[in-house]
Amino acid sequence: MNDIDIGFDLNGLRVFEALYEEGGATRAALRLSLTQSAVSAALGRLRKVYGDPLFTRTGRGLAPTLRAQELRPVIGEALNKCRESLALGTSPAARYQGRSVVLGLSDDFEIAMGPWLVRLLAQHAPGLRLAFRQTHSQIVAEMLMAREIDLAITAGGFATRWLSHQALGEGGYACVVDAPAARRRKPAPLTVQDYVARDHILISSGGFIGVVDEVLAALGHQRRVVASTTHFAALPYLLKGTQAVATVPAHAAHAMAGLAGLTVLPCPVAMPRFAVELGWRTDALRDSAVAQVQSVLAAHWGAMPLAPGG
Repeated sequence: MNDIDIGFDLNGLRVFEALYEEGGATRAALRLSLTQSAVSAALGRLRKVYGDPLFTRTGRGLAPTLRAQELRPVIGEALNKCRESLALGTSPAARYQGRSVVLGLSDDFEIAMGPWLVRLLAQHAPGLRLAFRQTHSQIVAEMLMAREIDLAITAGGFATRWLSHQALGEGGYACVVDAPAARRRKPAPLTVQDYVARDHILISSGGFIGVVDEVLAALGHQRRVVASTTHFAALPYLLKGTQAVATVPAHAAHAMAGLAGLTVLPCPVAMPRFAVELGWRTDALRDSAVAQVQSVLAAHWGAMPLAPGG
């Protein structure tokens, strides 16, 4: 019979969590300040308790078995409950020490807002680690339900009864170009003819069609896409030294322009605006760390530099 009353070491569950999230015994040992042999011994005890290998060795480290994947949300919730109970006896300054919250967002949000988010949480939840993970509106619901992320900031994608969400604001689009230094002081606005004539860089999860193509098609125009990428971080390198243009969310345009010496121009065609939402699993706010991040983001979003709708 498996029963914690017979002396099961609850620290073994911390080892399970670290192995699952770090994917290797060495990294798990470093995270927990244990020796690798202690982690291996704890894993051996866990395997006996659950009657399953739990993790199998691959070329990239340790991969969880199906049973481990089933156990992950149960063990995670149990550990979080233990942490919350212990937090009641600690000072507010130490309440989030060692905790992590995984925030899903696309890399345009991460580029534009990541540093601000880190500073904000350092102020309102000292000791908490904010882990960014890539997502977007088409996959965010699946990632939240699979507990791969705790919270997410995306342009929608939360339309399911198992998820909660709230509007943070709206965003728009801007054009980014690598204008010659002589023109950077007062760049001429793009005309529709110039815009269509230029080469375009597309940022898209699919890599073929974007919202710009839909807008131009409705106006009887077509652009020439010479390259596409799934990551905004690559855009400055693709634009530098070219006459190409990229049409991206305005917050990302201004952030990248400031860091990479690019120029932001208004779009010469009317682009649709998009909603920016914060979403989470309905039961996730039972975890005080997740609840704190959610409330801080909701309360301070409007004060964020470059925040859509702020």
